[in-house]
Amino acid sequence: MNDFKSNIETLKSQIGGGLIVSCQAPGDSPLAKPEIIAAFAETAALNGAAAVRIDSPAHVSAVRKAVTIPIIGIYKIVLPSSEVYITPLYQSAVEISKSGADIIALDATTRPRPHGEKLSDLCEKIKTNLRLPVMADVSTFEEGIYAAEELGCAFVGTTLSGYTKQTEHLLNKPDFELIKNLAQRISVPVIAEGRMSSPEDVRHAFECGAFAVVVGNAITGIDNQVKRFADVCRLTAPVASR
Repeated sequence: MNDFKSNIETLKSQIGGGLIVSCQAPGDSPLAKPEIIAAFAETAALNGAAAVRIDSPAHVSAVRKAVTIPIIGIYKIVLPSSEVYITPLYQSAVEISKSGADIIALDATTRPRPHGEKLSDLCEKIKTNLRLPVMADVSTFEEGIYAAEELGCAFVGTTLSGYTKQTEHLLNKPDFELIKNLAQRISVPVIAEGRMSSPEDVRHAFECGAFAVVVGNAITGIDNQVKRFADVCRLTAPVASR
């Protein structure tokens, strides 16, 4: 257990006060190839990122060969029986663990999990069997408290605020209030994630008490960024100039 705790403290020292870049691409994107995701991650590391957040065993494995900074691993699997898709099952965690993830991130909302698996059991098995810390992706203050104080998660992320029924009204901007409230209440590090679109957002997240900040789409979301600009051209450019 001492080695487990020591590993968490090492990861905290590496991640604290830093930028975590989420290097992902839509499944149907030409960018969704292990070697391209690894290049994203390597570029992030070379330019000062403290860690990366990577989806799927194949991508985690490729990134592990390219960088030495910590990898927060997730495995998005859409199942018909549940709205939970971020590392929904223990086997999902096993696969990204074997691929080289340093931290396992998972959906820690109150939504029913697939196959009736209990969140508490999942977290305990990851800590005990895989010997890896858990990052709890939550959507509400209550979920964050539960993850930190009852589940014993090493990190709590605001990742899913805006993406559950009770928080969908918050989808237009980062949930700075949740970041601040959790940072003031729990003793484990709060990782700010969700719709961070500018350096100013990152700065404000730290002012609210964030331990580290995840930025994804604003840095690596090339598909969405191109579409945004192309849509403006399509709607506003004079026909003669097209």
